[in-house]
Amino acid sequence: MATIDASLHRPRATTARAAASAGSTNALRTLVRRRFALNIRTPRELLVPLLTPVLFALIIAPALADQIPTVRGIDYMSFVAIATVGLLLPLNCMLAGIGLFVERDSGARRDLIAAPVRRPLLVLGNLAVALAVSGLQLAVLMGAAVLRGAEFSGTATGIAWFLAASIGLVVVMYGVAETLANRIPSQEEYVGALPAVAIVPWFFAGSLFPIGAMPAALAAFAKVLPLTHALAIMRYGLVDKRGIGLHDIWGMSSPTVMAFLSLAVVAAYAILFTVVAVTVFRRATVR
Repeated sequence: MATIDASLHRPRATTARAAASAGSTNALRTLVRRRFALNIRTPRELLVPLLTPVLFALIIAPALADQIPTVRGIDYMSFVAIATVGLLLPLNCMLAGIGLFVERDSGARRDLIAAPVRRPLLVLGNLAVALAVSGLQLAVLMGAAVLRGAEFSGTATGIAWFLAASIGLVVVMYGVAETLANRIPSQEEYVGALPAVAIVPWFFAGSLFPIGAMPAALAAFAKVLPLTHALAIMRYGLVDKRGIGLHDIWGMSSPTVMAFLSLAVVAAYAILFTVVAVTVFRRATVR
């Protein structure tokens, strides 16, 4: 009888798990559609983050390239064009965090919390939209850079490295944005913190010059930043086949091994900040 009972319970357990998985998938899909609808009604979230990076790609980078033709054999226009990605993605993610204050203050978040939806799905739904919006903006930015004269290698492997680093950086920065939005009490204070989080690290991450040109202490600090690793991977994928930027970080001889190490660093930051964001969100919803 025990064997028969066990065999009867297994299909029920499997069916319950499948139903729960389908329910989570449907809930996530609904949350993503809702966030997309909010973003469409606020084109600011699409256009504003593009302004500064496009300004760099179209005006500042070509002007600097006239004065500095190459950096360690890399065309400077292309070098800085990749750097604009490291400015766009953090800005976009941090600006996306402003929408969380609107939900919290207007009461929409209370309705979402009351719904039969697992709390992590609320964060993951917002993250999915941040990834999609960032991808659209990234395509526009890179297209503008190419039209202005940047030269990228279009190999499948190189593009894969570039995309992996870009996705990892978006996940990292959106985790930071979600965490801060649920910890900082006011939107004004959040906006005041935005430059320090999204812009200041950009100047230390080898954006305009290799980190090897900085003093040793600053170079050591740069190696801790996920943005430094992400930019080095992006350049390795599209403009720096020798992996010079990766060598500044790791000092090894194999660019592929160094790229995997840097990607592991970005992935670790992404997992860490996503877990922190979910944890902070859960605590914020029970206050």
